[in-house]
Amino acid sequence: MSSPAKRRRKNDGSSQPVRGLEFFFAKQKEGAANGTKPGQEPKEEPVDGTNRLVGKEETDEELARRLQAEWNQQEQQEDAQSSNDLYADPPKSTQNDQVVLEIPNTAQKYSATPPNESPMPAPPQQANTLSLQSTAAEEDTVSANIPFDQSPLEFNPSMYIPDLQRYWATEGGHATYALLTRCFMLVNSTTSRIKIVDTLVNLLRTIIEGDHESLLPAVWLATNSISPPYIDLELGLGGSAISKALKKVCGLDNAGLKTLHNKYGDPGDVAFEAKKRQAFTLRKPKPLTMKSVFDSLKKIANSKGHGSVEAKQRIVERLVQDARGAEESRYIVRTLVQHLRIGAVKTTMLIALSRAFLLSKPRDAQFETRDQKALARLKKEELAELYAKNEEIVKACFARRPNYNDLIPTLLEIGVCDELLLRCGLALHIPLRPMLGSITRDLGEMLTKLQGRDFACEYKYDGQRAQVHCDDKGKVTIFSRHLEVMTDKYPDLVALVPKIRGDGVSSFILEGEVVAIDRETGELKTFQTLANRARKDVVIGSVTIDVCLFAFDLMYLNGEELLDRPFRERRSLLKSLFLEIPHTFTWVKCLDATSADVEAVQAFFKSATDIKCEGIMVKVLDNLPNPNLQVELNADEDEPPIEPTTPKKRGKTSKSKSKSATDANGTDEPKKTRRKALLSTYEPDKRLDSWLKVKKDYNQSADTLDLIPIGGFHGSGRKSKWWSPILLAVRNAETGSLEAVTKCMSGFTDAFYKANREKYEKDDPDNANVLPGKPSYVDYNGGGGWPDVWFEPQEVWEVAFADITLSPTYTAAIGLVSEERGLSTRFPRFLKVREDKSIDEATEAADLAAMYRKQEARAPAAGKVEEAGEDEME
Repeated sequence: MSSPAKRRRKNDGSSQPVRGLEFFFAKQKEGAANGTKPGQEPKEEPVDGTNRLVGKEETDEELARRLQAEWNQQEQQEDAQSSNDLYADPPKSTQNDQVVLEIPNTAQKYSATPPNESPMPAPPQQANTLSLQSTAAEEDTVSANIPFDQSPLEFNPSMYIPDLQRYWATEGGHATYALLTRCFMLVNSTTSRIKIVDTLVNLLRTIIEGDHESLLPAVWLATNSISPPYIDLELGLGGSAISKALKKVCGLDNAGLKTLHNKYGDPGDVAFEAKKRQAFTLRKPKPLTMKSVFDSLKKIANSKGHGSVEAKQRIVERLVQDARGAEESRYIVRTLVQHLRIGAVKTTMLIALSRAFLLSKPRDAQFETRDQKALARLKKEELAELYAKNEEIVKACFARRPNYNDLIPTLLEIGVCDELLLRCGLALHIPLRPMLGSITRDLGEMLTKLQGRDFACEYKYDGQRAQVHCDDKGKVTIFSRHLEVMTDKYPDLVALVPKIRGDGVSSFILEGEVVAIDRETGELKTFQTLANRARKDVVIGSVTIDVCLFAFDLMYLNGEELLDRPFRERRSLLKSLFLEIPHTFTWVKCLDATSADVEAVQAFFKSATDIKCEGIMVKVLDNLPNPNLQVELNADEDEPPIEPTTPKKRGKTSKSKSKSATDANGTDEPKKTRRKALLSTYEPDKRLDSWLKVKKDYNQSADTLDLIPIGGFHGSGRKSKWWSPILLAVRNAETGSLEAVTKCMSGFTDAFYKANREKYEKDDPDNANVLPGKPSYVDYNGGGGWPDVWFEPQEVWEVAFADITLSPTYTAAIGLVSEERGLSTRFPRFLKVREDKSIDEATEAADLAAMYRKQEARAPAAGKVEEAGEDEME
């Protein structure tokens, strides 16, 4: 068995020999061979400056004592260096890795007595004694029994904090990871959203009152991230790092690990089962704290350059070995693979934070909290109103500045109040979460929702949504819809943006769509063309795919937020204060209309799809309805109420109340609540009916494909027990082969997933629906990864899609449109199983190629589109 330092010394450049335990025991064996017995006086010659003497025999116990002392000393040195510099490179030589002894899981005693000698009394174990340690020893039993799933109005953190703090004091004073694990277990055991929020609230309150310094790490860990998306800090761990750690720490071999993976799928569940099989170690696990786990994740993310892979691997192994018990191992591994699976999404965490700070605060904080008993006496509606007010403030702050590093310290200082919005408002070069549009299936549904309102229809270009920040010094930052930095991807836009500022414009934040374009003709190109553009280290001179920025909203101007202004006003500022540069920077094509302009809206929608746009966006222009349209709407709806067929008790009273309400307000009471108020303000991170999108793939007349499912992949997260996504294929009538065309993971219900998994159960040796490997008649190059199970082709599924695109990954119709690329689909969505069709009636490759050519030929001449757009703008 090799020394724990062996692996670390591989790459440190040291010429010192690597000495394993075999080396030390070999000395003992040599002494026995030379006639030297234990206890014989050695020669008094020190070796290598150590206290060991040449010829001195060491018993196993003495050797263990000395090694453990050396390892403890080097571990203390490493911890001291780590605390001084969190992001420093890992030490070149540390000797505190875990040594795993694989022994039967039965009660055994470890004896170092040589054969044929009488056993000596075992000395008492000390801190520096190398001995077998139970992996479950000294678990945090205090945290394991806290009822976090109680109602927050009944839960009292002060009952548990004294015991917790006494336990934490022995482990460095910070809240242990076991407390977080306890919360995760309770959250994972329920599907009730109320229970999940209550459990998180009680956890956060305990941390706020007991160890508020651990609150920020706890929130990051519970939300399954270590930084906001606009800061490039990724763990960069592959599945092999987790596998190696489990094999080393838990004593698994490749076959055992594969068996567990095939059975459970989820890496966390695999770690849970593997840890249960580990009974003893030679190194006592060092209890994990929330802070230490979070710091370790940041070390992994910041490890770059030569030796970073080994450094990351050591940190992963340390986290897995220090996890006490199977449950901690489960959630440590899920954190490492970034699939926590506890249902605590961003919105849930923000709700929990708003309620936690309503009830609790740090010991030295000055802000006020509400009395728990007083809140318990409130009516349900009053309590909901109080909760909603706090939730709205916290959500609004995070939508404007989505970084817990900004939000949590401010909450700890001032709590939830109006000042929080000022402290965490919009800021240049920090992206706000974009407003989202609701989906409508067709134009008729859209017109119904917006009756009585003035609205603007805009082309929904087939590009990439971009949020552009520019300060008064001309510095430009570009963010994606998911808040990722795209500045390096578009150096041409970075050079362009300062030039589009008109007179009086110094700083701004605007939104638009980046679309690939032919700079000479203005013809729009597909999203696939834009996707082929390089993403990193792009130099302006190397750009071969030109883009145009189509602006559609303005949220910030010269230091002032515009979010609360109506869309009509924001659009007016955008068009009047910025300079258009043809085919480079312009505004989206738009048409102002009302629900009465049905034919004009239909024509506008058709013109959008004809030039390869995805559809149209429809946005309310003003906060209040158009009075003229509202009068017409009320006149059309002014019908007498339908009387009930069966009289009710106290009918006269109800009738008189209804009548008085009608007389007083001029309208019937139901009309007040018939439709929600649609505001034209910009609402970050909200999906509202103020913005509606009508896409061509939502149109009921859109084309569909009849595809054959041929394989499935292990799902992740919630879908880990199912096959998701599913690999689909078209039929090549000439060769008889099935050509892979796309992966689909949309449109399925949980019941369908479950039935599909049972039908294609891989572990059933008698299942005729599953093939042992890829059949020869399936044409797939594996560019998108190989399926975990191959299906016996027997079904036909109807699948909707947005577009057909050229693909280097899929082989469908290869040679019919392109000699090098096949065809695939964008946004495939399962509709139903075509039980009326056999696989011989599935879509053929030639049909798919014909649909692609038809799609590409739909766009009219660019000049006609430009002319139509200018008329609509006027």
